[in-house]
Formats: sequence, structure tokens, C-alpha cells
Amino acid sequence: MSKELISGAEALMRSLRAEGVDTIFGYPGGAIMPVFDALYDYTRPENPIFNHILVRHEQAAAHAAEGYARVSGKVGVCLVTSGPGATNTITGIADAMMDNTPIVVIAGQVGVAALGSDAFQEVDLVGITQPISKWSYQIRRPEDVAWAVSQAFYIASTGRPGPVVLDFPKNAQVNKFEYEPKHIDFIRSYNPYPKPTDESVKQAADLINQSKKPLVLVGQGVELAEARKEMTEFVEKAGLPFASTVLGLSALPSSHPLNMGMLGMHGNLGPNVKTQEADLIIAVGMRFSDRVTGRPSTYAKQAKIIHFDIDKTEFSKNIRADVTVLGNCKETIPMVTALLEKNSHSAWAESFKPYDKEEFDKVISKEVHPTDGPIKMGEVISKVTEATQNKAVLVTDVGQNQMMGVRYFKYSEPRSVVTSGGLGTMGFGLPAAIGATFGAPDRMVCFFSGDGGLQMTIEELGTIMEQKAPVKIILLNNNYLGNVRQWQEMFFNHRYSFTPMMNPKYDLIAKAYDINYSLVTDRSQLDNEIQKMVNTPGAYLLEVAVIEECDVLPMTPPGASVNEMVLEIKR
Repeated sequence: MSKELISGAEALMRSLRAEGVDTIFGYPGGAIMPVFDALYDYTRPENPIFNHILVRHEQAAAHAAEGYARVSGKVGVCLVTSGPGATNTITGIADAMMDNTPIVVIAGQVGVAALGSDAFQEVDLVGITQPISKWSYQIRRPEDVAWAVSQAFYIASTGRPGPVVLDFPKNAQVNKFEYEPKHIDFIRSYNPYPKPTDESVKQAADLINQSKKPLVLVGQGVELAEARKEMTEFVEKAGLPFASTVLGLSALPSSHPLNMGMLGMHGNLGPNVKTQEADLIIAVGMRFSDRVTGRPSTYAKQAKIIHFDIDKTEFSKNIRADVTVLGNCKETIPMVTALLEKNSHSAWAESFKPYDKEEFDKVISKEVHPTDGPIKMGEVISKVTEATQNKAVLVTDVGQNQMMGVRYFKYSEPRSVVTSGGLGTMGFGLPAAIGATFGAPDRMVCFFSGDGGLQMTIEELGTIMEQKAPVKIILLNNNYLGNVRQWQEMFFNHRYSFTPMMNPKYDLIAKAYDINYSLVTDRSQLDNEIQKMVNTPGAYLLEVAVIEECDVLPMTPPGASVNEMVLEIKR
């Protein structure tokens, strides 16, 4: 009995369905048209298998897939054409690689016979993306579609997650073959879940039991492993104070009594100073980014360092580790917890409080509770998180809005921080927020942006309009490229070279896209307009005129040690 003959494009649809895909972010074009033709039958209103979200730019398709993946824990899918359609996704692919976000980008390509001829809209996508993806592969035959798709999803979602690229020549889309489903759950030489050694687990537990001043650094790996319960039991059993990286902020609740705050250049004063006093640093699922370590040569020289990670290439890459525990932290953390003595480091935890008070008095009180003058970014963010009972998803663009956002938003639910960490991609926020509304349709998505970042992907307001994506956009408008302006103020003698920004009339733009809009220019309006935004169904653009020359503080200056934080800037 012969098997069914189908096209490679149809095989792609069946393979995506087998992987549990429900949402695709894409933009059609010539070299991917056979796939979009097959997609037509899978998106019929009477029996939709996939929800295809037509974005307005391919970069936005990749970022939307990232936002979807970050809040849902699933693999985001992006479907684009060849040439510029494919190259427009490069920023999103690089962003996903830096931030360990599982997405699969499927791009059309000229037929195999035309490869290398400089055919119309031909580009070597595999060559371009190999350095910035976990796997990049060209599907040259329809017979290879099923296993390539299954392998792509397996690689993207397992181990340390990341982006995978499938380049799909046109002949492989249209030619027919005898389809046979494939399921990949093993690849020779690829070991996504390495097993820890008993020795490393015991060494880690011994160091923790002996420690007098331990500090846990919680990274995004805890979130990716869905190890909130395991981490909670770990820190509570031994009474371990912890602080989080930007991408790890929602791994444990903001309100947890052992939570000392945020690490890094614009993190909280206490955990940064105390890093230089701790006798033990316990890093879990984080990579010792330069934004966390400050000057590496002076970072925590007094401390022993334990590093938990699923990727052994991170061990001693930036900061030398004394003990390394390789494996999925959902598995390794409980193994160590079982060997820990019940303990409390209450005096050590209490020693953070004077720094918390100093930061509150010099920075937070002035930012969150100003009594006069222009509206501050921090007070807007603080009021929004309060209005959502700290249960919303925070999405930010990049810049001052990002650092203020992660500092002053509060987190009670996991997978609540969607921001571009490693690559720092302006324009990331709006499409990522759209993706987040599809990845977590039962949660409110609050997107904070500056005027610079919003205008980089402002065309995606059209996607919001068409899809009725309920993004709450809070535009913190200071008429500057704020973060660059702050650095120009601090390090370039106030020479504001091309950072002042002329803005359009956002009320007219919102009206054109049929999006609810409010403008706040006075502090007395703020509470009512935020509540109005929260209570209004659907998308909303709340523009807030904030202080123009604001500064994100505290700040560890470039080249400084983490404890050399600046709390005030004298003008």
C-alpha cells in the first residue's frame, strides 16, 4: 500500500502541528508562497489549526516569537520569505541567542538549482546565522522536512534554549513525496541535560554549610528550568539571601523575605555592595555578564564561588568558579538542598538593610514618591504595578525605560519579565509585547517604552489594530534618547550629540490605529489615567510626559567595581 503523496509545504504544516504549534508570526513573500498557500487551509475560520499573526516587518516577527516564547515556555515560530525577509530576522535571532529564547525561524529560499547564482532575493542564510543560532539548516528535499522540523524544535527547546533557523528552498516546498512523520528526541553528540557528579553536589553543599555570608545570584536559568519551587526550598532551608539578574527577576517573588533585590549596573545598592563582602557566591543559571560583575579583576575576590549551570562553557568563562555543578538546576538544586543543614543567616541578611535605607533615601523616595516637579519614570512604573496587583507581565524596550521598569515593577508570577538583556535591542519591546499577549492571553501585558524605542518598530501598531492584541503601552516620553543622554551627561561633558528627539503627535497615531489613548502631563492626572488604562478592554496607549533630563540611579560606572555605585549626580 503506497503512502500519501504531499508537498514539502504541506509536510511543514503537518510537522508544525505535530510539535504542538498553535501560533505563527510571519510575513509572506515570493520564496515562501507555497508554504503560505498550504497555511491557508490550516487557518480557515471554521477550523483553525494555527493562528497566523501578520506582522508589519520581519524583525517584529522574530521579536514577537520571542515574547510568545518567554511568557509561555513554548517555542515561538516565525515564518518569512527569502532575501530581505530572512535578513530582517537576524536581529531577533541574535537577541534570542543572547537571552536563551527558544524560537524557530523558517525562511523561504530560492530553489536548489539556483543556489549560488545570485538569484533574485537569494542570500546565504545558513552562513549568516550559524554563529548566532543553536542550529541552522537548509532543507533541500521535501523528504527531509519532517525530521528537520522535529530536530529544530528539539534543539531549540532543550538544554540551554535558543534559536534555530530552517532555510527552505522553493523546490523542497513544492515537490511531492511519500510523507512519514518523524519524532526526534536524541541527537548523537548533543547532550542537553548533562548529569551532575555526586562529588560536585557534595562540594557545593559543604561550602554552603560552612559559609557565614552566602549570597545566591538567581539567573534566568531558574525561570527556564521552571525551578521556582526547588529554588524556594533551597534558599529557605539554609536561610540564603538572594539577588537576581534582570532576566531572573520573576523567578522568585519580589516579596520573598530573602530577596535582596536586583544585581547589576543599575541594580540595588545592597546586593552589589554585599557581593564584595560575601564569603560565598552561589550563582544559579546566570553567566556573570559584565553588567553584573563590573570590573572582573575586582569582583568578589574574597569569596568562594559555586556555579550551577546547564552549559559547561559558562564555567570560569568570565569569573573563576571554585565548584561547578553541571546540569539542569531543577535537578541539581534539590540534590544540594538534601545535603544542606537547616540554617539562618539573619544577621547577614539584616546587614543589607542600611544600604536599602540609603538607596531609598537618596534615590527611590525621590523617584517613586516625588512631591513636586515633573513626573518621574519610577513613579509611573510603581503606580502601574500597584494597579495590576503585581501580577502583570512586564515588557520593556531598551534604555532608561528598561532599567526603570525592571527596578520598580514587582513580580509575583513566574515568566513575568520580557526584555532584551544581552543584545539590548531597541525596538524589541512593542512586537515582543504583542507576542506576549498570545503566549499568555489570560494575563495583562504592560509594555514600557521610551519615545526612541517605540518609533523603531511603531509600524507594529498595525498588528495590534488587526489582531486586537490587548497591549497596554506606557510611553515614557522625555523627548530624548534617554540612556545615551545620561551617559553623555556623565562621561561626555553634557555634549548631547543627537540625543534630543522630535516626536510625532501620538494621539493622532493612536487614533489612526484605533487604539485607546490618554496623555498625562500633570501628576494629578496619573492615578486616574492609569486606572482607566487598566480597566479599559483591549489595547491602550498611555503617553506620560516625564522629566526630560532624568537619570537611572544607582549606577556602577563603566570600569568600576560593583560596590562603587553612584547614587547621586551633581549637575
